This record gives sequence, C-alpha cells and structure tokens, in this order.
Amino acid sequence: MTEATELAAHAFRLPDEIRQFQELARQIVRDEMLPLEQKYLAHPAKSHSLRARDALRAIFPPEVVQRLYKLSQDTGLWGLNIPEDHGGSGLPLLAKAVIMEEFYYCAVPFPFAEVPNILYHCKGEQIDRYLRPCIDGSKIAAFAQTEPNAGSDPGGMMKTAAVRKNGEWSINGTKMWISNALACDFVMVQAVTDPDKRQRGGITMFLVDRDNPGMKVVEEGLPTWLDSTPSQFIVNFDDCRVPDSAVLGEVGQGFAMGQRWLTIMDRLLRGPFCLGKMQRGLDMSIDWAKQRVTFGKPLAERQAIQWKIVDMYVAIRAVRNLIYEVASRADAGEDVRTEAAMVKLAAAEWGARALDDAIQIHGAMGEALELPLSLFYRYVRHARIGGGTDEIQRMMIARSLLA
Repeated sequence: MTEATELAAHAFRLPDEIRQFQELARQIVRDEMLPLEQKYLAHPAKSHSLRARDALRAIFPPEVVQRLYKLSQDTGLWGLNIPEDHGGSGLPLLAKAVIMEEFYYCAVPFPFAEVPNILYHCKGEQIDRYLRPCIDGSKIAAFAQTEPNAGSDPGGMMKTAAVRKNGEWSINGTKMWISNALACDFVMVQAVTDPDKRQRGGITMFLVDRDNPGMKVVEEGLPTWLDSTPSQFIVNFDDCRVPDSAVLGEVGQGFAMGQRWLTIMDRLLRGPFCLGKMQRGLDMSIDWAKQRVTFGKPLAERQAIQWKIVDMYVAIRAVRNLIYEVASRADAGEDVRTEAAMVKLAAAEWGARALDDAIQIHGAMGEALELPLSLFYRYVRHARIGGGTDEIQRMMIARSLLA
C-alpha cells in the first residue's frame, strides 16, 4: 500500500466493523487477485470481452477459479449485494461501497452473486424460477430497457409494447445495447402497456426466458471500443407470448422498478467501480514518477507531473467522501436519486480524467496492455455513457436544484 492509499484510507473514519471488511477485501486483492493480473491482462480478447465469470474460467485453470469461488463463499462476500432475508450479507450500502472499491483496484474480477435488485420483486413461482438461481449463480439475467431511439429518454420514447390478449401478453419491439443478452438465461424487459401513462404507470416489467421463440438475440452483437468481441446486443421481440405470471411486480410499475435499480446499483455503486481504478492509477503514477528518470531527474521532481498527481488525489478524496455520504444517507432511508446522479457524474468524469493523467505520466508504458491503465480508462470512460450519460445526470441534478 502506498502512502497515498494509506492517507486516503484514514481520511474518513469508517465504523470498525466496516473497516474490518475493508481490510479483508484489501488482503484478498493483495494476496489473491493482483498476482493473477498479468496473466489476465495477457488475454485481452477474453478478459475485455467476456462477462467476469466467464473470463475467469476462460483464462485461469479450474483450480484457480474454484479457489476464488470458494474464497467468495467462505468469506460471505458472494452475497455482498444480497439482502439478509435472502441469505446475503445484510451489510449496509456504505460497507458495500467500501468493499467494492477495494476489489475494483485490480483488473481481475472477483466472483460475486450477480442479482439485479429488481428481482427481489419476484413472488410465487418466480422466486424459485428466477431469483434463487441468480443468487446461487446457476442463472444469469439481462436487463432490457434501452432501444435504438430511446436511450436517454426511455420512458418517453419507448416503442416496445405489450398487449394482453387471449389470456396472455404479446410483446413486440426491439431493444439495443443489452449486456449479457447472448449469455443470459432470461431477460427482464420493459414494455409499454398503457401508451397514455407510459413512465407514469404505463410501463410493465416482464420476465422472458431466453428460449422463448418470440425473442431473438442478434448474435453478431454490437462491436465497440470496449472489447474485441461484442458484449452488447440487439434483442428483437416478435409476438413474444408470455403468461400473466411473467409480470414482475405490478402491471404499469416496471419503469419505476427499473429506475430504483439504476439509482443504487448502476449510479451510486458505479462510484466505487471508478474509484478503485482511480486509486490504482494514482498509486501506479506515484511509483512510476519516483523511479522514472528523464534528463537526469526523476519525474517526481517535475512540477507538471506533481500537479497531475495532486489533481488525481484531490479528485479521489472528493469522490470517496461523496460516495460515503450518499451511501450513508441511503442506509438511513433517504431518497438519494439526485445524490446518486452526482456520484455517477463525478466518479465517471473525474475518473476518466484521472486515468488519462495516469496514462500520460507513464508515457508509452501507459498504453501497454501489460498494465491495467488503458483497460481501466476504457471502463471508466464508458461510465460517462452507460447507465445514463453525464448530460442526463446533470439534467436530473438541475431539476432538483431548480424545482
């Protein structure tokens, strides 16, 4: 741990029980994850393109993957984001943010249960069919909201519609930029069920099995600069028939459920996703500046480098304190939709700038794939778009300020 990391860790006095989890996570990253990073980065076609769980299995031998999964299960970290009444950790959001920052310090993904919190609205047979399999890792979910012309304004522009007829629902439309669509077992899809109400009670969430004949994933995918093999997909619904039991939650309440998920899981927790990478970039930059000598002096003695490092450190401290405050307020039951937008905006914008500076400090080595900096930069730069663009976050914050 560098002096910068140590100083940042003590900037805010976390409760002792959370600090214990922080130390556990940091120990796992140091002892288990970082030693695997070089091998992970040496396979960019797999590590950059596959889901975290699939990438581990594609790159490392079974005994390594099994050890990580066992470590996750034995420490209880597997259920980090699962409520206690469903067998999870029951930890507050602040603890989750602190722990996730530590794991996002390393490029190698640590295995956690991947359960969109929308699924906790499951009831009856939905619990055994969808929720529990996601908790134990035997099923994968995809979330389908975005459409070709309905990205930043999904509620107002959504065209995918579901009509009830003959005792079942028929879904028609197209979704775009859907992560996990090719690998998933089922899709949580939003569809307009009342065009007059739309996002105010007229959009419903449906659970659609991957093998439903009315749902087709375009397997070619959508190539982006984030990966060499597409991980985003177009999903077409053509008279996709589902029963009433496929409705998740209540008819008309699907948009509100999706927004609650995005507020916490995508906006607020995107903060530690960026923050861990920012901290790693700072630590690497400090080490590099001390050892790299040009024209007879180490980079650390040059003001241009010093100021970049200072800017990175200030951004990290600001983002970390903002995350801690908003997570604590969410734990207290406050409505933090505006504040979560602030976290996403600050972490993504300042994170991209910090990692850009880290790459610049490293020079040509900053672009080398053997270092995690270019991968981190792509991920954090994407955070300015995925889950709602910077502009949308500003609109949400402005609406709150000027209401």
